[in-house]
Amino acid sequence: MLYPFNQRDLFVKVPRQVPCATTAQRCIRTNDVENVGRTARHHTFFEMLGNFSFGDYFKKEAIRWAWELSTVEYGLPADRLWVSVYEDDDEAFAIWHDEVGVPVEHIKRMGEDDNFWTSGVTGPCGPCSELYYDFLPERGHADADLGDDARFIEFYNLVFMQYNKKDDGSLEPLKQKNIDTGLGLERMARILQKVPNNYETDLIYPIIEKASELANVSYQHTDNRSKMHLKIIGDHLRAIVYLISDGVVPSNIGRGYVVRRLIRRAVRTGRLLGIKGDGRGNTDGAFLPSIAEKVIELSTDVDVDVKDRAPRILEELKREELRFVQTLERGEKLLDQMLADALLSAEQNKTVPCLSGKDAFLLYDTFGFPVEITTEVAEEQGVSIDMSSFDIEMENQRRQSQAAHNVVKLEVGDSGDLAEDVPDTEFLGYETLSARAVVESLLLNGKSVIQVSEGSDVEILLNKTPFYAESGGQIGDNGFLYATKGENQQTAIVEIKDVQKSLGNIFVHKGTIKEGVLEVGKEVEAAVDARLRQRAKVHHTATHLLQAALKKVIGQETSQAGSLVAFDRLRFDFNFHRPLLDSELVEIEELINRWIGDSTLLQTKVMPLDDAKRAGAIAMFGEKYGEEVRVVEVPGVSMELCGGTHVSNTSEIRGFKIISEQGIASGVRRIEAVAGEAFIEYVNARDYHLRHLCSTLKVKAEDVTSRVENLLEELRTTRNELSSLREKAALFKASIVANKAFPVGTLKEIRVLVEFMDDTDADSLKSAAEYLVDTLQDPAAVVLGSCPGEGKVSLVAAFTPAVVDLGIQAGKFIGPIAKLCGGGGGGRPNFAQAGGKKPENLSTALEKARSELIAVLSKKAS
Repeated sequence: MLYPFNQRDLFVKVPRQVPCATTAQRCIRTNDVENVGRTARHHTFFEMLGNFSFGDYFKKEAIRWAWELSTVEYGLPADRLWVSVYEDDDEAFAIWHDEVGVPVEHIKRMGEDDNFWTSGVTGPCGPCSELYYDFLPERGHADADLGDDARFIEFYNLVFMQYNKKDDGSLEPLKQKNIDTGLGLERMARILQKVPNNYETDLIYPIIEKASELANVSYQHTDNRSKMHLKIIGDHLRAIVYLISDGVVPSNIGRGYVVRRLIRRAVRTGRLLGIKGDGRGNTDGAFLPSIAEKVIELSTDVDVDVKDRAPRILEELKREELRFVQTLERGEKLLDQMLADALLSAEQNKTVPCLSGKDAFLLYDTFGFPVEITTEVAEEQGVSIDMSSFDIEMENQRRQSQAAHNVVKLEVGDSGDLAEDVPDTEFLGYETLSARAVVESLLLNGKSVIQVSEGSDVEILLNKTPFYAESGGQIGDNGFLYATKGENQQTAIVEIKDVQKSLGNIFVHKGTIKEGVLEVGKEVEAAVDARLRQRAKVHHTATHLLQAALKKVIGQETSQAGSLVAFDRLRFDFNFHRPLLDSELVEIEELINRWIGDSTLLQTKVMPLDDAKRAGAIAMFGEKYGEEVRVVEVPGVSMELCGGTHVSNTSEIRGFKIISEQGIASGVRRIEAVAGEAFIEYVNARDYHLRHLCSTLKVKAEDVTSRVENLLEELRTTRNELSSLREKAALFKASIVANKAFPVGTLKEIRVLVEFMDDTDADSLKSAAEYLVDTLQDPAAVVLGSCPGEGKVSLVAAFTPAVVDLGIQAGKFIGPIAKLCGGGGGGRPNFAQAGGKKPENLSTALEKARSELIAVLSKKAS
């Protein structure tokens, strides 16, 4: 479900494991989420039952078995079934009519858009044939339209992959023809249970009943709009529960955004139904967990993992719902105001109502409103969204927050030809750190070359290698390649700085020619840097111990969300809803160091995947495994599917230390740690800094904390005293300049004071302004400026009530003045502060403030 797509997977060369297969796949689809609840058949979560042939049976067998399954096994009346075929697929038409016996009037030829499947612009493709169930056979066959949802439902799709689509669009027959079929479980349940839509089957209706109970409505007797809302909740909760069960955590990116969007859509839909709080009287509670309990109950007999993970699912749902509710009301009020403004503006300007992308992004970024929810609410009121400007806002945010990503890319002119010419690399690195190998290919700037000379950065493909290529979180090995001639005479030395996998299982050695010339076909001595490999092995085994310790200390439901095994540290991301306590971190460290001290021999085995799972080996969610897998076990502690390199005995790790623990996304935590040689280096560095600190403070190590706390307290006291002195000095200056105030206006005499206050800090400047407006009394206007430090400007404006009543606001007045000093600011109508970074412009700014005050007050008060 929603497994991450990797472009390199397109090039993986894997031999056929089985000639045919059957599957039951859980699927997520959200590109038409707006149809959920509105039609009888649209879902975000559905289960697809399929059978596949990989060069085994083909069209005739697939058609006959689909008919047998539908009419014999499921007992569907043959006269209720209709068939579609591709317009040019006479073979399929003939099989359906001549061999299966479907009447000609029940077979429809349809065009490419409906009945021809393609994998992309190029690649495998072929015609489709679909089975439809007729709910209204009494209408007869004349002018029957299979696209009429009120009458027909497509429940079975047969894809006949018999062609390869080339770059020019032409089709060539595949040497090996394949079958791919899909039968919708929810659709078949609707047909067999004789209900009007998929939602009223026993797969979803119990969930709807639970939501109805919390909303205090009857599904059967409520209006169509409320029925739609109940269907949305029934559908979305199935998707949400299975997503979280499979390890997808709500976030703002990728799969995480899918589940967050569905949760927030369900929360808002529940509120539209009138569900408050948890629906049981606790207005501060969450209602989604109560409905999720019903989903979990329904799944128990078909997926025991969901029940086992129930505590984590319910906790994640509760936390995400309550987090969204905190901003939902404010966001809804703001959206209502935005839509009202858009409608009013459109009416005044005789235009089509449209909400700006900037407003939609504000709702998304500040209030957590998925833009799809904003779009739905807006469309209900006849307002569109400027999605192009929203996308611009999103892209700007991505640029600001985008983290660096390592992208593995083999830039060859024709990777397909290279994949055929270069076999998979034989990996020897589990047994040895050096080996003789032959240079199969050289790549310079992504182009295949015959030889590379000194100073060039090059990518090298060998027939075999002891170098580990980056995978499973472990970085690639470093080392050297030595090309020799005759009696150990070196002709080239290549420093290898990275190794990556590409085009399946081809190892790409990335390095620099340090000496000589390297040629294709030459034999080289490949030597891994043993010290760095050991550091990687230590950190990889320590990562396994860390996962085992986390499960033991904070709960078995926690799972890996990512990792990095480097030479200098390890990083482990895991699903958990809160920061770890100091006591938990201590317990985790103690556990791991105890396991290290136990000097346990590791066991590594290669076994069938099913056997490994039965033995309890942990698999990484989203990873793809072959039928044979490598299992790394620390007996009594940990057992994981892993292709990485590991120590032979836990004692080689020497020591383990957590250096940080932090949140990196909603529900995802990250631990960074060091082990082995990196652990020794870390401890030595910390010891050096502590000894230096002890020398500086002239205390013992155990007294450093109390000494630093005392110094901080002394510093706080001194700062408070200094601040008090500065404020007194500012007030003294204010008392001196108060007599510089001058009157403005004839009908109402307003006292105005604009002054430079030397290096007075911002807080003291504020106190001085407050003192002056009190001293000068109402009506009065005060503007003060100072230079509290190098490259700093502070400004303050204080206006009494009578001045504000004239329509002059301090917040609006001070902003343009501050711009002259390279800054800005604002505040309330009666008081505002601003800053700047051009002290040289302060005198000009204050003069402008004086002249503008005189001008505006003279006009208003005369």
